[in-house]
Amino acid sequence: MNSGSSQRSVSIIVPTRNEVENVAPLVEQIVATGVSFREMIFVDADSSDGTRAAIQSFATKLPISLLKQNRTEPGLAAAIMAGAYAATGDLLVVMDADLSHPPERINDLLAPLFANSANMVIGSRYVAGGSTPGWPKWRKILSRSGSALAYPLTGVRDAMCGFFAIERQLLLEIAPPTVGFKIVFETIVRGKSKLQVKEIPIAFRDRTRGRSKMSLGVAFRFLGRWLAAVFRRAFRRDAN
Repeated sequence: MNSGSSQRSVSIIVPTRNEVENVAPLVEQIVATGVSFREMIFVDADSSDGTRAAIQSFATKLPISLLKQNRTEPGLAAAIMAGAYAATGDLLVVMDADLSHPPERINDLLAPLFANSANMVIGSRYVAGGSTPGWPKWRKILSRSGSALAYPLTGVRDAMCGFFAIERQLLLEIAPPTVGFKIVFETIVRGKSKLQVKEIPIAFRDRTRGRSKMSLGVAFRFLGRWLAAVFRRAFRRDAN
């Protein structure tokens, strides 16, 4: 879906791991939005359920490619950065494969970048109009707590969301650590002086297909790592 306009080209990066049931609906929903993209790169982390075959089935019909994630560099942030290095678009859209991030908001993510009114745009659950329908109370509390703790360091309401758009060259210049687990937070903290960030509201939906990787135990472990990252960044800033 190459655009004939003068607008900058777009690469969509989708990390995957065992998302065979969601690949086709995701691709179909993205295409239905009418967004012009140069390529869609799926970065797969050792899926064992047919995810890779599902991705490759689109390669003859659309500019879709499969990038196998390096086993020596696991994790979501590493997958995103691998996709960023492989991409050829001027702008990147990063989103999950499980349809929790709304494809119909991709054009709204890109609009401020095309208008040069921002160089990073975040799909936010915690600005006016954003929501998390169907979430259990414990998940809302943990997510809100993490975002509130990050706010003093980032100045954004939802530094924990993984649905965002950014200038590719800028992300590569900032080069957030790939050992991280929330790349939006790391990117903003690391490159804040270079960034003009905007948030747009999204409804973050729970998956309807496949098995969720989130549980209460996982969430508490995640919050512990998140707190450590926030405080580590805060102390580092104070030391400077």
